[in-house]
Amino acid sequence: MTRDFATAAATLSEALPYMQRYSGAVVVVKFGGNAMGDDAEMAKFASDMVLMKQVGIHPVVVHGGGPMINDMLGKLGIESRFVRGKRVTTKETVEVVEMVLAGLVNKRIVQAINDAGGRAIGISGKDDDLIVCEADDPELGFVGRPVEMNVQIIRDLYLAGLIPVIAPVATGMADNETFNVNGDTAAGAVAGALQADRLLLLTDVSGVKDASGQVMTQMTPEQVREMIADGTIAGGMIPKTETALKALQDGVRAVVILDGRVPNACLLELFTEHGAGSLIRSSAPRVKPRGLRQGDSGL
Repeated sequence: MTRDFATAAATLSEALPYMQRYSGAVVVVKFGGNAMGDDAEMAKFASDMVLMKQVGIHPVVVHGGGPMINDMLGKLGIESRFVRGKRVTTKETVEVVEMVLAGLVNKRIVQAINDAGGRAIGISGKDDDLIVCEADDPELGFVGRPVEMNVQIIRDLYLAGLIPVIAPVATGMADNETFNVNGDTAAGAVAGALQADRLLLLTDVSGVKDASGQVMTQMTPEQVREMIADGTIAGGMIPKTETALKALQDGVRAVVILDGRVPNACLLELFTEHGAGSLIRSSAPRVKPRGLRQGDSGL
């Protein structure tokens, strides 16, 4: 028992340089995957967000909810049509998407954070015209691509001590127009508009893997482009890494693709030397300053 307490105290002490480094930083977290449907995993995620806020970080949560949308469409008897493997979002479908994402899913996350002792508030991309979209592909219907971001509402919320939880439902350029936005895309757009210090993309895989199957802990945009071109990065990892590249281009300091199934994944990434997943940043790795992960000098 005494050793366990000593280990916990030592862990907190070792985390101090990282807490100092990230104090006041904006960290956008894309939350999705299997953890969203598990109450215990949801509670762990919520606790991590509250801890981040407690030590001076400004977490901003953007979530998905594909499985919940599928369940509701099935219950309502609405059939889905796909083009090149992507769901066509009709006017009827987008109404269900908004109901599920901005209602059920968003408020579950908000409630979990509040239950963990935090102060969360749920909004969607429609609120204060946070995310304004146009059709990404006319064949896909109401699937949006962000063209305008108005993030002052997010700053107002986190500076007031709240944790914003954002549903990826957006307004269009025309009146009464609603778009469904991919969760990763929405998170990248929010992070870029906020000039966030970090964008954490939680996934169901351990990170970006090289040709031998090993997770790459640090990457540059040039490496990512080369790996996409030669087929090493393929399938569902392509849109995630493309989101990372766009976010970096828009001014995000670094993006991390990490396994959200790992307990306390966000804390491991931010508060330990080892980190978690694959960190992508524009600058080349530097000599590690004392107390910080190599290549993460904070400069």
